[in-house]
Amino acid sequence: MIKAAYLHIPFCEHICHYCDFNKVFLKGQPVDEYLNALEQEIELTLAQFGRSPLSTIFVGGGTPTALSAAQLERLCGIINNRLEMNGKLEYTFEANPGDLSEDKLKALFNGGVNRLSFGVQSFNNDLLKRIGRTHKAEDVFTTIEAAKKIGFTNISVDLIYSLPGQTLTDFKQTLETAFTLDIQHFSGYSLIIEPKTVFYNLRRKGKLPMPGEDVEASMYGVLLEEMHKHGFEQYEISNFAKPGYKSIHNLTYWNNEEYFGFGAGSHGYVSGCRRSNYGPLKKYMEPLTQNELPLFENHQVTKIEKMEEEMFLGLRKNDGVNIKLFEKKYQENPLFLFQKEVDELLNRELIVLKNNSLQLTERGRFLGNEVFQFFIGTLT
Repeated sequence: MIKAAYLHIPFCEHICHYCDFNKVFLKGQPVDEYLNALEQEIELTLAQFGRSPLSTIFVGGGTPTALSAAQLERLCGIINNRLEMNGKLEYTFEANPGDLSEDKLKALFNGGVNRLSFGVQSFNNDLLKRIGRTHKAEDVFTTIEAAKKIGFTNISVDLIYSLPGQTLTDFKQTLETAFTLDIQHFSGYSLIIEPKTVFYNLRRKGKLPMPGEDVEASMYGVLLEEMHKHGFEQYEISNFAKPGYKSIHNLTYWNNEEYFGFGAGSHGYVSGCRRSNYGPLKKYMEPLTQNELPLFENHQVTKIEKMEEEMFLGLRKNDGVNIKLFEKKYQENPLFLFQKEVDELLNRELIVLKNNSLQLTERGRFLGNEVFQFFIGTLT
């Protein structure tokens, strides 16, 4: 039974220098037609796979809040009318601090949205400009204050470290400022430079001064230390929450559970298949006018792939990979199945067996990607 849905809104008023998500400039785009297509996709998908009450809905992008208040109202209406929800639904919208006006906040709140995730990234205005963000640090305070006033009580902020030209002192100052927001959740990611981004092209030309691996590791260390100090529990390698505010949606991915993916370029995991939609708007919308799903890829995940995914996704969580749950799901014991890999990682003190779970050690968190590589393609 699928309990999660992701909806992709690909429109942005400005493209950030590090972003490789499926997105287009908002100006002149057929937003209303896109919302029609999205509604049609939801209907066709549910007709094929059945409905079940959802525990989490996440609307991401792009920048969903680049839409007008009327369009946001319409989008929430589509979601409320077409998707079944359980009584404890976590309903999140990604938001840009610079463009979330009071009427948009009201449209979201009245539409049932109960969690906002703000792409803040930094509180250094020069750095924000350098990475292609259009908001300023003061916009974050203004918007979050307005959101609280309207009634939002579950707010998350994304921060990025190891940015071009960023120093350890600067990152410490960003964290210091962030903790004054009085919010419930933080995500902290190191910058990954992806192909087809502005930063990728600059780096190829030698014009992107990066802090370096040692500084990046120090920044992550400071992140862990300060989050703990301020009462935020780390529950995944990059995520921290006040008690009771872990992201149900994020945990869906790390628990290797199935979810619907709606919208241009979105990914889903349905009936044992990892699916993705066409990214370009025209290619996404065209099949839907013919009552056909805009499916680009549909990969049947083998048992071997599922077990590998269970390991490298589950190890991201502080709780790790539960041995009994793994056995229940796959009728295999991961300690025997991945004996060579597990033994090496235990010997290197990158993982530990604790409470019948395999978990990253503190050192393992710093070398997470190296640990995850041990389980990719191992059984195949």
